Amino acid sequence: MKMICKADESPAKPIPITKPVFDEKEEKAVLNVLRSGWLVQGPRVAEFEDMFKTFIGAQHAIATTSCTTALHLALLAAGVGPGDEVLLPSFTFIATANAIEYTGATPVFVDIDLATYTIDPVKAEEYLAGKRGNLHAKAIIPVSLFGLCADMGRIKDIASRYNLCVIEDAACGFGAKRNAHFAGTETLAGCFSFHPRKSITTGEGGMLVTDDADYAERVRKMRDHGASKTDLARHLEQGGSLLPEFAMLGYNYRMTDLQGAIGVMQMKKVDGILEARRKAAGRYNSLLACNEKIKTPFVPEGYAHAYQSYVCLYQGHALPPIEEGAIDWCIIEEWNKERNRMMAFLEKEGVAVRQGTHAVHTLSYYKKKYGLRDYDYPLSYIADRLTITIPLYCGLEERDQQRIVDLLVGEMRD
Repeated sequence: MKMICKADESPAKPIPITKPVFDEKEEKAVLNVLRSGWLVQGPRVAEFEDMFKTFIGAQHAIATTSCTTALHLALLAAGVGPGDEVLLPSFTFIATANAIEYTGATPVFVDIDLATYTIDPVKAEEYLAGKRGNLHAKAIIPVSLFGLCADMGRIKDIASRYNLCVIEDAACGFGAKRNAHFAGTETLAGCFSFHPRKSITTGEGGMLVTDDADYAERVRKMRDHGASKTDLARHLEQGGSLLPEFAMLGYNYRMTDLQGAIGVMQMKKVDGILEARRKAAGRYNSLLACNEKIKTPFVPEGYAHAYQSYVCLYQGHALPPIEEGAIDWCIIEEWNKERNRMMAFLEKEGVAVRQGTHAVHTLSYYKKKYGLRDYDYPLSYIADRLTITIPLYCGLEERDQQRIVDLLVGEMRD
C-alpha cells in the first residue's frame, strides 16, 4: 500500500496489528522435524508441553489443535453435556461460546466489568441466585481477555458455593498474572491459544493445563480418538504394531510435531517477548495519558497484564463512569460511528486496527437461537461498539508508536 506524502518523504510503512517473533531457529526446528520423518504428535510436542507447564507452574500440559478444541475437551472431561448450563462473558471471541455448543450444553451469557472487559462476578451470582428453569448450572468459563486475568478469587468463591467447575479461557492470557498466579493455573483447567495474534504462536494450536492427574489423562485420551496409548508410546515399546484399545469417544485434536518444534523455540524466547510487549504498552500508556477520549487498559492492583492486545475504549468526550441503568444509547451509537471513522482513517494510513472483540449475544447464530437482544448485556454491547485495538508486538518501534498515536489523536481533533 502506498501512502500519500510530501515529495521529500518516503511512503510511510504499513504497521500490522501484530507480528510473530520468528527467526532461523524456528526454520531449523521445522526442518529437523521434516528430516526426522515423525510429523504427527510426538517428541517435539512432548517437549513443548513440558516447557509450557514448567513456565506457568502447572502439573500437566496437553497440546491441542487450538484453544477452541482445548475448551471443548475441558468441558467434556468435566462431564458437561446436554441439560447443563455454562456461564460465560458475552464479550469474548465466539469460540468460547462455540465450545459450549459443541457439548450440547447451553451457554448463559453474563455481562462484563467495563474497566477490565472480563466477566462481572456480581452479575454471575445474580443469575445463579435467581435461577429458574430445568437446566443445571454446571460450569463457568471466565475469560482472561487481551492479557488480563479475570477476577478468579471471586469467581472461585461463587463456583464453590454453587457447585460449579471452573474452566478458564486463557486464549489471550499467556503470561498474565493475578497475585503471582499465572493465568490458567487457578482453575480445574486453563486453555491457551497459539494463534498468530497471540504472544507466542505455532501458527494454530492450543494447550490445556491442569493439576488434576485423572482429569489430564481423560483429556489426553479424548484428544487422540479415545486411544489408550498414543502413536509415539506404541512406537517406543515392544508390541506397538498392535492397535490400542478405545474405551471412550474421542477426537483428532492432536498438535503436529512441526507445531511443537516451533512452540519449543517460542518458549525459549518467551521472557523477552513478554517484556517487550509490556514496554510497548507502557509507552502507549504515557503517550495517551492525557487524552480524555481514550481509556487505556486498566490493571487492578495485584495483577500483571501480558498485553496480548492493546485495547482502548473510545468515548467522544469525558463522562463519569457509564452506569448500566442510565446509558444514553444515542450517544453510544454516535461514538460508535466516530470510532469506526477513526479506524477507517488509520487503516487508510497503513495502520492496522481492530475492534476489541465482539459481544457474542449480538451475533446472528446466538441472537436467533436464544432470542437475545443487543441491549440485554449493555456493557458487553458498549465494549463491542467502542473498543479499538492498536498495533502491539515485540519489535514495535517507538517512532511507529508515536506515529500511531499522532494519527489517532489527530483524527479525534478533526
